[in-house]
Amino acid sequence: MLLFGVLSLMAFQANAQRRTSGGGDPADYNTALGVRVNPWLVGFTVKHFIKGPHAIEGIVHHYFENGDDASNVTFTGLYEYHWNVFGKSEWNMYAGGGAHLGFWRDYYWDNGRRRGEGTDVAVGLDGIFGVEYTFKNIPLNLSADLKPYVNFNGYNDFIGEQIGGFSVRYTFK
Repeated sequence: MLLFGVLSLMAFQANAQRRTSGGGDPADYNTALGVRVNPWLVGFTVKHFIKGPHAIEGIVHHYFENGDDASNVTFTGLYEYHWNVFGKSEWNMYAGGGAHLGFWRDYYWDNGRRRGEGTDVAVGLDGIFGVEYTFKNIPLNLSADLKPYVNFNGYNDFIGEQIGGFSVRYTFK
């Protein structure tokens, strides 16, 4: 969480000067900070536009299952390319990719007893494709996306419950 906080502050400070809209920038904000959820995960997200339609996004989320099942904390970094859709400046689509590092609580059940407690580390690649809406009169951004991933080690869930997400972010101009 400390690393995520430091990266968020760096993103806010990295571009204090507002970009001009003449550079092909589809977004009406520089940085957005909020939450990303689905029925199996909850986390924080920060998105920052580097130049024009190019943005970076950091996500820290906690995945949980039925109480005693394995859970994790995952740190994800993404590059995203944005473009306007529906003929309105408020609507954007985006696509991109990146990498993640996850820490899993791992154990198994043996004759009713929990065994093998410990932490596994998962490293992998992520893709992302989504749509977002940024309100003109209030500093709010809503987005829905699919974020499939592949782990280099451990459990893979390329098309599973964790890939979809809905984000609500506060925007900074």
